[in-house]
Amino acid sequence: MRITKRLALAISAAALAMTMGAAHAQDALKLTIASEGAYPPFNNLTPDGKLEGFDIDIGKALCAEMKADCTFVTQDWDGMIPALQAGKFDAIIASMSITPERLEKVDFSKKYYNTPPAIVVPKDSDIKDISPEALKGKTLGVQASTSHSNFAEAKYSDSEIKMYPTADEYKLEMASGRIDAAMDDVIVLGQWLDSDAGACCKLLGTIEPDVKIHGPGAGVTVKKGNTELADKFSTAIAAIRANGKYKEINDKYFKIDVYGGED
Repeated sequence: MRITKRLALAISAAALAMTMGAAHAQDALKLTIASEGAYPPFNNLTPDGKLEGFDIDIGKALCAEMKADCTFVTQDWDGMIPALQAGKFDAIIASMSITPERLEKVDFSKKYYNTPPAIVVPKDSDIKDISPEALKGKTLGVQASTSHSNFAEAKYSDSEIKMYPTADEYKLEMASGRIDAAMDDVIVLGQWLDSDAGACCKLLGTIEPDVKIHGPGAGVTVKKGNTELADKFSTAIAAIRANGKYKEINDKYFKIDVYGGED
């Protein structure tokens, strides 16, 4: 009789373990994460259509830290926030700056990098410096719906601001001599200048970020009110900074620490 009870208890315990295991598997966090795929070296598409870049590697590391099952998808920049609001995906990891304007519509994790903006010009340009006065009357190209376009409109109002859907398009305009200057993240511009495509141009200088416009850096974007998910990403960012994974990814792409100092 005692053997029967023990056997029954063993079977019951095994069944409970299987049930709990199945429940745990069902409760595993599943996320769909969007990125642009047109902003190298942070996010870009390989020839076979796969997302790659710093944003993507950081996203995968955060998902691993959170033990989340993540799927990455592409989304055009202009439609990124509306698509998030519509529930097409759960988060955005696409070098999106944490700006006051965006915080009215979405929530963010803490930053996962922060690098300054800069201006590039053709190598034979007569523009002497990055001041608004030096670019007065000049055509300045920027990617639309970015902190850089907002900054250009606010601080370079005497220039002709031309907006482009992607960074690739203003780069083509620069290389073709159709605009006088372009503004973007210094890392993005620096990589382009180091390539054959950017041989036309030179770095004019970096710009001191305006926190009211640029925000404290780029964060993981989530739907407004989803602070639980934002906090999970923030905790994971701190964890990969502490365990060395962030540095491993950082050093794969950059010679400097792009995190930009501690909060």
